Amino acid sequence: MFFIEGDNMVKAQFAGQFYEAQEFALDKQISACFEDKNGPGDLPLDKRPNKIKAIIAPHAGYVYSGPCAAWAYKGVAEAEFPDLYIVIGPSHVHNVSGIGMNGYETPLGLVRTDQEFARKLLEKNDELKSDDSAFDDEHSVEVQIPFLQFVSKDKMHELKILPMILGSEIDIAKLALDIKDTIVELNRKVVFIVSSDFTHYGRNYHHIPFSSDVKKNIYETDRKAIEFIEKLDVDGWLQYVQENMMTICGFIPIAVLLKTLKPTKVRLEHYYTSADLEEDSQYKNSVSYAAIIFE
Repeated sequence: MFFIEGDNMVKAQFAGQFYEAQEFALDKQISACFEDKNGPGDLPLDKRPNKIKAIIAPHAGYVYSGPCAAWAYKGVAEAEFPDLYIVIGPSHVHNVSGIGMNGYETPLGLVRTDQEFARKLLEKNDELKSDDSAFDDEHSVEVQIPFLQFVSKDKMHELKILPMILGSEIDIAKLALDIKDTIVELNRKVVFIVSSDFTHYGRNYHHIPFSSDVKKNIYETDRKAIEFIEKLDVDGWLQYVQENMMTICGFIPIAVLLKTLKPTKVRLEHYYTSADLEEDSQYKNSVSYAAIIFE
């Protein structure tokens, strides 16, 4: 990770790996995700009549999870533009909890952090650190940024984010309360973007809870997990994930979201697995992707 002198922006680390490294190619790649047979089928409408509170979107390489993510970002694109997008991802690498104070530079341009919100939240929550190094080698937040930029082309100069990485030791209830208090104190209109894949199955992920009817079992396992999300049942969610040793990498960010939101309508927009993309897949290894919108 390194910074742009003057603007102090974090240079995107995963351009050329998880998504295209050149502006034109990346714009084309994201457009193709929307138009893909596994995507919504067309680009977002150039209107913002709807209201949403949050989305859950996957964070694999765009060739795998991009079409699924497009379902969630179509909802973002066609909803009212907020003051702030709080982008929360899991810490795959360092198991730390931190806020990125510096914005991102991706091939699609610059995105700035709402530093006032970040400072206020850090004052309330001493488990969070102002630590850009927490984002080193961590893709979960970064891969959301180009999609957010793509659907915010008409508002790029107003676009503000709060990038947040969460480790396993964070106090979920306290963080949720601190986020809610900060939103109220600063009178921010906020949309949450939670970054998570679902079941990781197979030897590659050291997770083989079943060996027959694999596709059916993966689908059923994820479906039961998503039902807790739809009910905003954070306790049931955490118990289900832990008792079944679920390999849902963003289960803590999802728990924070469920604890933060007031009762709301939840809609599963789309779901598939990486194995579904393979011809004659034997489901030896698979990662599940879900696009979920909270209205």
